[in-house]
Amino acid sequence: MSIITAIRGRRIVVPVGRRAVEYRDGAVARVLGPGPHRVRRAHTVVPVVVAERLLAVAPQEVVTAESVPVRVSMALRIRVADPVAYLERAADPDAVVYLAAQVALREALGGIGIDDLARRTAAVDGEAIRSRVGATAETVGVEVLAVVVKDVVLPTEIRSAAVGLITAKARGAARLEEARAETAALRALANAGRMLDGSPALARIRMIEAAPPGATIVLSDTGR
Repeated sequence: MSIITAIRGRRIVVPVGRRAVEYRDGAVARVLGPGPHRVRRAHTVVPVVVAERLLAVAPQEVVTAESVPVRVSMALRIRVADPVAYLERAADPDAVVYLAAQVALREALGGIGIDDLARRTAAVDGEAIRSRVGATAETVGVEVLAVVVKDVVLPTEIRSAAVGLITAKARGAARLEEARAETAALRALANAGRMLDGSPALARIRMIEAAPPGATIVLSDTGR
């Protein structure tokens, strides 16, 4: 974090997306917004980035409700809401938010079953994590806008079991569909057989239609 010492009558410009905290004799004199400002006395000006930014949380190994270790990564959308608190409450305010995010993630996953995590990352309540982190972040002048759980990496054994279960379900569904198709075909043949038994004329027409071209068909009037 850079510090600018302004001399009497010096004109400074605060860029968009930043604020500048002006100190006089070690105390806060004012917070400068974007644009040009003139510092009348010898003051210390400390710039602070207040634009929205991402704070990425490295993959954390946490334990689920069944005591199964999983690795989870997430990102926080944050911004500085109080530049003075951001400068004065902690030597490293981002580290305070980072630690709070780690703790909140562990607490959130502690009550989630491995089956829910295997199905979707949405099983992790990002809003609950945001609320927990936000309470701590506010003390150092930071606002947590959103929490996004990016990846949930399950142990190899569980991933293999999940793939096997999905494969077995797919095979079962395919076999069931084949059985349904075969049953429908047999039902159609049975209905056709009953129709032919009940109508000899229809049976003869069907036999003629099924005969190959050029074949000689001899019909006998035997009543059968």
